[in-house]
Amino acid sequence: MKITLGFSPCPNDTFIFDALVHHKIDTKGFEFEVFMEDVSTLNDWAMEGRLAITKLSFNTFLQCATSYALMHAGSALGKGVGPLLITHKKGLEQWLEDPTFIERATIAIPGLNTTANLLLQLAYPNATKKEVMLFSEIEQALIDHKVDAGLIIHENRFTYQDKGLHKIKDLGDWWESTTSSAIPLGGIVAKRSLPKELCLQIDQLIKESIAYAWNNYPSLASFVKENAQEMSEEVMRKHIQLYVNDFSTDLGEEGTLAIQTLWTYAYKAQLIATKELPIFYSDN
Repeated sequence: MKITLGFSPCPNDTFIFDALVHHKIDTKGFEFEVFMEDVSTLNDWAMEGRLAITKLSFNTFLQCATSYALMHAGSALGKGVGPLLITHKKGLEQWLEDPTFIERATIAIPGLNTTANLLLQLAYPNATKKEVMLFSEIEQALIDHKVDAGLIIHENRFTYQDKGLHKIKDLGDWWESTTSSAIPLGGIVAKRSLPKELCLQIDQLIKESIAYAWNNYPSLASFVKENAQEMSEEVMRKHIQLYVNDFSTDLGEEGTLAIQTLWTYAYKAQLIATKELPIFYSDN
């Protein structure tokens, strides 16, 4: 049986799905038609209902939860993993003089429907001057002074300081201190129209794929390296170690509570219209 599957070329996703899509584990007769795109594109596709199973930002999940339900495995969620709001030297000087600089600043964001943007909206509701760009282009836009600040995700949290850029706010720290909750960044969802038994099988396969990857770590599969956008192996490993954790294997009670908390905050801030739905395919 062939299933469409979308995920990003980032090391955490390729690390998770390598064994699954390359049949390094027994896939029980499933074949996966893989679509690898940046998270912003995957978010847009999820809003259109394009793929059967896909990675998306939890912000997007809250907006299309009538069509998709969450898998228990494959998520990027944890503590100390949140997006960073950064700036160049001039912006840092302005922010230190006047913290309301953020409300006036033009901020580069990695997509309107990303969880990073949702956290920015919750922390700074008056920061509305935004420019959407590919996450990997935000650092250069700051270096070139095309924007005043930038919201960075993924491996850029390991590289921005080397490029002379400065942190204004760790939105993950803000979220954790505000809610005492882990930070839900992105998850794997399946169309609610898919049979529950099929989702159970694929959820288990994702867990087995993650286990295979860790059992062979610190060796990195060529699939991870080839899609890592020229980053060093050291940065690849930092990326994987940060974003692939126990929550990736199974969200459990703590992970589920974090998603419910994000849903509650987004709804109260009138950023989403749907108050509550079953989160997991297994709850349908």
